[in-house]
Amino acid sequence: MSQTAQSAEPRRAPTMADVAQRAGVSHQTVSRVLSNHPHVRDSTRTDVLRAIDELGYRRNSSARALVTRRTLTLGVVACNPTLFGPASTLFGLEEAARDEGYMVSAVTLRRYSATALKEAIDHLSDWGVEGIVVIVPHRAAVAALAELRLPFPVVTVEGGHSLPLPSVSVDQDLGARLATGHLLGAGHRTVWHVAGPQDWLEAEARVAGWRATLEEAGAEVPPPLVGDWTPLSGYRAGQELAGRVAAGGARRGRPDVSAVFVANDQMALGVLRAFREAGLSVPGQVAIAGFDDIPEAEFFAPPLTTVRQDFAAVGQASIRLLVSRLESGTDAEPERVVVEPRLIVRGSTTPS
Repeated sequence: MSQTAQSAEPRRAPTMADVAQRAGVSHQTVSRVLSNHPHVRDSTRTDVLRAIDELGYRRNSSARALVTRRTLTLGVVACNPTLFGPASTLFGLEEAARDEGYMVSAVTLRRYSATALKEAIDHLSDWGVEGIVVIVPHRAAVAALAELRLPFPVVTVEGGHSLPLPSVSVDQDLGARLATGHLLGAGHRTVWHVAGPQDWLEAEARVAGWRATLEEAGAEVPPPLVGDWTPLSGYRAGQELAGRVAAGGARRGRPDVSAVFVANDQMALGVLRAFREAGLSVPGQVAIAGFDDIPEAEFFAPPLTTVRQDFAAVGQASIRLLVSRLESGTDAEPERVVVEPRLIVRGSTTPS
């Protein structure tokens, strides 16, 4: 066989026996070094670590799991990961898990049901995860999770507090209050709302915060328009609102709609386009606030006032709760962590 052909063959991964031979020690000594056993001479430990580095040895995770009964892997179950909120939550969880020395195995679902959720949990169990985080933004997901017997510690994200499990959530009610209060504080007599899907807990909480803020201010509560988180649904809602502006202006010389709180930034983008096509100026005739602070929000025309969710904090709190359960091995009273959002004011509510 030619030298070229030999070089094209895949190189065999180094084994623990190779490390032992290079360092001039036994297989058991290498194992003790990898397990950080205290009864190994410093000089021997140095020789083994040098051999590991020179050979590029990586310990087999399956073999390690058999010995330590730990896989250092956490599971995540998520639905609708193409949306900004679930995708950002998943990223925050992965980052936080790595900071704690864990890897993440994720299963994404098109929709939640007891059967789909059970299959996802069984799949993660087969992969040897030590615990899971379930992102449960729908009422159906909460109901499905409540039906299951869970084989390992579980933490929920955005699942409300109706389950006897540790949970982490963003204060969606507060976020809606911040946006609505900001618009009322700018002098608007009321604030219209483009809501998210009715089966989403986050959308439900944002409606509740918007409505409560108006009622507490003694302002009229208009009927909310319901979207599905997409720009298209926001565009259609914007067309309806633009029609109301035109009708109000014809009747009384002033618009019936002067401020809109939109339940997410993607729908707000659609509202902005509908208003632009109708010849309405933002914020001159109608002010708009969104929710999420997606990366593009500050580049909208005009830049969008919105509510920022701290997905990194959500991920850190969720992983901390899960790791705490794993390390303590106890079933203490479920801890509830609520992360506060922050209002980001930009040009869509404040004239230049």
